[in-house]
Parts: sequence; C-alpha cells; structure tokens
Amino acid sequence: MQTTLLDAVLRHANEHADGDGIAPTAIAGLTAIRSTARSAIAHQVQRPLACLVLQGSKHVMMGGESLTFRAGDSLLIMADVPTASQVTEASSAKPYCSLVLDLDPAIIAGLSAEMAALDEHPDPRCAPVRSAPTDSHVADAALRLMRLLERPASIPLLHGALLRECHYWLLAGRHGAAIRRLGLPDSHVRRIGRAVALLKSGYAQRLPVQQLAAAAGMSASSFHAHFRAVTSLTPLQFQKQLRLIEARRLMLAEGAGAARAAHAVGYESVQQFTREYARLFGMPPMRDMHATQQRLQSA
Repeated sequence: MQTTLLDAVLRHANEHADGDGIAPTAIAGLTAIRSTARSAIAHQVQRPLACLVLQGSKHVMMGGESLTFRAGDSLLIMADVPTASQVTEASSAKPYCSLVLDLDPAIIAGLSAEMAALDEHPDPRCAPVRSAPTDSHVADAALRLMRLLERPASIPLLHGALLRECHYWLLAGRHGAAIRRLGLPDSHVRRIGRAVALLKSGYAQRLPVQQLAAAAGMSASSFHAHFRAVTSLTPLQFQKQLRLIEARRLMLAEGAGAARAAHAVGYESVQQFTREYARLFGMPPMRDMHATQQRLQSA
C-alpha cells in the first residue's frame, strides 16, 4: 500500500511525540503534531510557518480574526504574532495530525531572486495569518522529506533540496507575494521583526517606542502603523501578551506562584497582573492553574 503524508507523519508522531503531542524531526524546522483529544486553548507567539493539517481540525484566533483549519488546509503565518489556538476535532481513533514547516527567510530570498514572475502578482494585504488549500506539490515534497527520516544517512545530502522545493511551491501559490516579504531584508515585515526580537528578549523591561522604532529603522509614527499592520497589535499590547504567556509558563512548568510570576515578567502590581491575566486567559491565575491540573489528571 502506498504511504501517504498522513501515514508518515502519524507514524513519526506516534513514536516521538512528547506529552503535548509535539514531535520534532531530525530535519531542522520540520515538526509533526498529533493530538488524540480536543485541546484547551493554547496561547503562544508563533513564528513564520506553514502548517499542513492532515486530519482533524484546529481553530486559530489572532486579534479580531478567527480561522478554522481542516484536513486539506494549510495555515500560513507570515510574521511573529501572538495567537490563541485550539484543536477542535480529534480522537484516539482519528487523531488531529499536522506537519509544521518553519519558513526560512534565506531560502525565500534566494528563490525570490530567481522567480521574477512573482512581481506580476502583488499582494497589498498585510494579514499575517492566512488560510489556503494545501498545494499538492507542497504535500508531495513534504512526504519525501518525511521519508528521509527512515534513512538518516540521506538527510544531510538531500533535505536541503527538498526544503527549497517546499518553499518554491509555497512562493508559487496564491499567498506567494506575502511569503516573499519574509525574504526581503528591508521589507516592513523583516524590519518589524527586528523590533519583535527586541521585545522578546526584553519583555520584562520598559522599552520606549523610540528604541523599538530605531531597531526597525522607522519613525515612531510610521513604526506604530506598520507594527499594528504586521502583528494586529500595538507594541504595548504585544509586550503585554509576551509577559502573560511567559508568566503562565512559569506557573505551569516551574510551579511559580502568581506574585513571583508577575514580578518575574515585569509587573509591579499583582492586582494589575491578575486582571490582565484573566482578560487574556479567561480566568484568574490560580483558577487557571487548578483547571489545567484537573485537565491533565483527567487526560
């Protein structure tokens, strides 16, 4: 029987997935995902990627936008953006399954220089999260990447060409012009990305807008407009979400109390932290920790 991409990804995930259903591969930037039940809402800052949904469904929210992805769909993220996502269709008999490919700006830049036809299809939109039917050529190249995992000695020799092929077909697709911006060193996406990197490394500090704008090489007013267009948030909102996501990680993974977590991520007022935490996650920190522990025990 012919092996499908779903078969290959599930086989790898079944053998290598951690407790969260994440199964990295020996190919950098390629990750298999599996879930056997509907998940809680997960908040995280996503990197640029293409996620091929192979079975089940997933709901993704970013700012005021909400998208559902089912088998045969691809989720495309073209900037570092905070998202809330939830596996909405999965079971032990039919797990949610997807394959995630990190988008590589260096590969995109090299290919874009050779693909002049992309200039004929400009995309003025800045939406950082997109939905598209999975291109059959992308799926075929992804299957050949997964097959390399069965013969590890082949990976150093062959994976580079296949990653390049995956990126080529993504660039040749309907959202190619938006993906191409990731490869342009002076594009607004890349310049805002430099400010986002500063926010990620210094989320617990006070970062003046002028400092962030300087990192992006923009005036303060231009920076505000382009930051919101790329991420759907203001710089202050972005930093706040980074702080809250990291505080939740500290409480879940390291057992930190709410006060310690709040101060660790830069909050001076625990009351303010509690209010903003509940606004993002739907309940105060201690109730959220208790509910999460109950879900884990049930699972």
